[in-house]
Amino acid sequence: MTRAAAHASQWPFQRCHIAAVSVPAWRSVLLASCLVTVLSVSMYPGLWSIGVRLCSVFTGSYVHGHHSVVLINSPNVQAAKDIGRYYWKGDIQEASEVLMLVKTKTSRIQQVTDYVRSLHPYANPEVLSFLVEDGSPPYVKWMDEAVPED
Repeated sequence: MTRAAAHASQWPFQRCHIAAVSVPAWRSVLLASCLVTVLSVSMYPGLWSIGVRLCSVFTGSYVHGHHSVVLINSPNVQAAKDIGRYYWKGDIQEASEVLMLVKTKTSRIQQVTDYVRSLHPYANPEVLSFLVEDGSPPYVKWMDEAVPED
């Protein structure tokens, strides 16, 4: 057999040999990619929470979407009182509170918050804001006219 014929007859085996070597390498890369993906997805809530805290610490501002307000319908006042107990300074508190809804422009939220803090008897009054995503056009127009800009 000539050298060219021998080389030609060995070619399929050499190709298989090279492919056999690269398959474990590709499996390792695929396994590592899957592992990174699974760890990233499973650790996302914890990483998000740490990121939000760090951003808040360094910027001194609130990060949108980190907290929620839950509106709960209760059948009567007693049920609302039972549900509405809360912790403050290590003790369970029960208070009669009145919920006040204030409608204003988003640009005025800080002014409203400062005003409430200046008059409110609590050391840490609850002042939360929600963005209005949609509304009655005539009412929104009235709010624009009634609430002055800064």
